[in-house]
Amino acid sequence: MAKHVTILVGTMTGTAEIVAEEIKAMLDAETAIGSEIHPMDSLDAGILAAGGDFLIVTSTYGQGDVPDNARGFFEDVARTRPDLEQVRFAVAGLGDSTYQDTFNHAGEKFEVLLTGLGATRVAGRLKHDASGDTLAEDAAVEWARDAVASFEEARAEAA
Repeated sequence: MAKHVTILVGTMTGTAEIVAEEIKAMLDAETAIGSEIHPMDSLDAGILAAGGDFLIVTSTYGQGDVPDNARGFFEDVARTRPDLEQVRFAVAGLGDSTYQDTFNHAGEKFEVLLTGLGATRVAGRLKHDASGDTLAEDAAVEWARDAVASFEEARAEAA
């Protein structure tokens, strides 16, 4: 298993932060994986440039945009274009399919940006739908169990 996972949070209303906290609680209770949560408004591209394993938990806002607290981070990564070949990541996207044209676009934008800079996506994106019957945190915890196992597989393949 991955030894440490950094959870990056993009949120408008706090739901993504709650999801990140539930993922961290699962990691603490069920694994030996260390983890920490960082709201994206406190970050710049340097956190990714160092490499490592990242779970990105983000909602979509407005016309398919990244949340306000993630905008500066997203733009900094896009502008500075760090080499992310040592980054492995997975994205949990939160959205509402009522907005069909923009459903889960922020998660997709993060995937496109990071893979374009050399990062390795290790798991399929969670596309949680707020209009569905499953709570975001329940869906994300199940998804995260598989995603963190994929970090070790990706590391072994790279060796």
